[in-house]
Amino acid sequence: MSEEPRVAIVTGAARGIGAATARRLAADGMAVAVVDIEEAATKETVDAIAAAGGRSLGVGADVSDREQVEAAVERIATELGAPTVLVNNAGVLRDNLLFKMTSADWDTVMGVHLRGAFLFSQAAQKHMVERKWGRIVNLSSTSALGNRGQANYAAAKAGLQGFTKTLAIELGPFGVTVNAVAPGFIVTDMTAATAARMKVDFDDFQKHAAAEIPVRRPGRPEDVAHTISFLASEGAGFVSGQVIYVAGGPRD
Repeated sequence: MSEEPRVAIVTGAARGIGAATARRLAADGMAVAVVDIEEAATKETVDAIAAAGGRSLGVGADVSDREQVEAAVERIATELGAPTVLVNNAGVLRDNLLFKMTSADWDTVMGVHLRGAFLFSQAAQKHMVERKWGRIVNLSSTSALGNRGQANYAAAKAGLQGFTKTLAIELGPFGVTVNAVAPGFIVTDMTAATAARMKVDFDDFQKHAAAEIPVRRPGRPEDVAHTISFLASEGAGFVSGQVIYVAGGPRD
């Protein structure tokens, strides 16, 4: 780590992968801005970081709203310090088969995943470029390879991979690396909601998923957080433009 502690932003950090990532980056010595749609929702993550001796700030923002994003980044820079690590994790599901999917289902998913990553990256990159050092990690998914009932989600996650590679090219000369992490089956509220939508018991859902995973277990948010921790580290400075599948086995 540098002499001055890094400041990280993690979006969608009230729960699941985002919360685990925020806690891990705080354990790595970073001050962490815990961002979610409602500031009140960030309290549990912020309190957990404080209890472990870390420094954090809960921030409410709609990641798809430019004014809210810019205000959030400005507040973070003022109260925590200039952010040089950004994890674009915020996400939503609006699953449906193509013939049932509404325009609102499509637009909501694109707005949170793609527009959100664009707006936060654009707002945060100036701090990174000024300091000639930065790390951006975008959350993709194995669904980027295609998944029934997720035309919107799959398209957004595939789009994030192209976004990642392009930013790696544009920001690399300024000391900023940009990578994507693509989780497979991870036990979170989101996957529990998917099981509920399918009217399947969540324990059975996990067992079925584990049987198809080479390491024979479902993933945990901490599995993803560990990978993000590496990509956000000083030692990952020669890794950029990559998509790393955290899925318990190989993916194409």
